[in-house]
Amino acid sequence: MDTFVRARGPGARALLACAALLCCGCQQAAGSPPRRPPPPVSSGSGLPAAVADQTRHGAVRFETPRGTWLVDVELARTADQRARGLMWRTDLRPDTGMLFFFDESEEHRFWMRNTLLSLDMLFLDEDRVVVGVVDHAEPRTDTPRTVGRPSRYVLEVAGGEAAAHAVGPGARAAFLGIE
Repeated sequence: MDTFVRARGPGARALLACAALLCCGCQQAAGSPPRRPPPPVSSGSGLPAAVADQTRHGAVRFETPRGTWLVDVELARTADQRARGLMWRTDLRPDTGMLFFFDESEEHRFWMRNTLLSLDMLFLDEDRVVVGVVDHAEPRTDTPRTVGRPSRYVLEVAGGEAAAHAVGPGARAAFLGIE
């Protein structure tokens, strides 16, 4: 190695040291525990399960008098995901949103303390029928938002989208790519 370094100049020593570290990190040392296999692939997505869990995407489809409305959604299944919701977002593209899952049907309340955007909240029952809509929920407030009826799912989209697509109480949603 010293001959190579002398022949190539002083910067080559640092380069070789970095390469040696990279190679050592890539090879399994004798006697060390075997490497873990790659993470399992989640069904249907082609992504490793850990990555698929992080992305948590699906779609919600509504058939309306104005045609089909397809919403690409992030999924909020855990308490932490539901608590964070769409807080701190400065932009929400049309036809995108977040779908909240709850373990039980009950009257769910949402506040908008750290939510920077006006949102529509569509409350869905266990059969995925819209039981109520909060239009243009004012951002940055602690005022509870509810429709006063039990729901199992809540879909949040940009303010005004529900009306633009004629989605209101009685509309039925279909979940696509969501288990």
